[in-house]
Amino acid sequence: MIIRIGSRESRLAVIQSQTVMEQIARAEPNAELELVTMKTTGDKILDKTLDKIGGKGLFVRELDQALRDGRADFTVHSLKDMPIEVPEDLPLAAFSCREDPRDVLVLPEGVTELDHSKPIGCSSRRRQLQLMALFPDMDIEPVRGNVQTRLAKLDAGRFSALVLAAAGLKRLGLENRISRYFSTEEILPAAGQGILVVQTRKGMDTDCLRLIQDECAAGCAKAERAFVRELNGGCSSPVAAHAVIEGNALTLTGFYVSPDERIQRKGSITGSIVEAETLGKILARQLKEGECQ
Repeated sequence: MIIRIGSRESRLAVIQSQTVMEQIARAEPNAELELVTMKTTGDKILDKTLDKIGGKGLFVRELDQALRDGRADFTVHSLKDMPIEVPEDLPLAAFSCREDPRDVLVLPEGVTELDHSKPIGCSSRRRQLQLMALFPDMDIEPVRGNVQTRLAKLDAGRFSALVLAAAGLKRLGLENRISRYFSTEEILPAAGQGILVVQTRKGMDTDCLRLIQDECAAGCAKAERAFVRELNGGCSSPVAAHAVIEGNALTLTGFYVSPDERIQRKGSITGSIVEAETLGKILARQLKEGECQ
């Protein structure tokens, strides 16, 4: 049996796919695993921000087609980079145990303090708005490219610092570049941050993914993505959501931003993990209507 795993060709994407492949190999030791890499449209266009070129869907378009064509049986994604709306014929089949969901500050190599004459680079409006509250005297500018490309721009002197996801740096073995961890109270993470998701085509046998699926991560993912979906949050939307589970209780914290960005609200809700999606929808409505502070 040959199982083909589709992946973006960046180093981080390959590492993430290999992690999934290791779990599949443990579940199906007789299977032959093949990694199929490709460059997506989002990887090719690096001179524009995502909201200007079509959003997160540009990172999955080619991989979706590979699933439909049969060139891949499964594809691996960082859940935070997945569009909220998923095609019915390409369901999400497994959610990995969550890595550190926090955002972090990365300074140039050999530097210990922020240079206030240069901007902080970050890739999302979600981060930008929350950073503006933490560093009101700093300029915040967008930066595109994979992690290594962004770090090269930082070390070349273009930015005073970068804000990146802790999970990606840890998976790349670059944890030593982290200068500061932002608590989830300081910067609320993107929905799904730190979780890997495996996508497949409808009708595929997914038993080989049984060692990958983490029910806590799946519950958090459902709540967080339901929150964003209820607010019609797309790729350029600054909304954020982060859930934690203790026992059977799920607590979801959300960040709502009005279309004109004049209203920004954070709030939380707690309920049963089995009501994850409902909790996400309720919190979104409460924050939008100003009922939850």
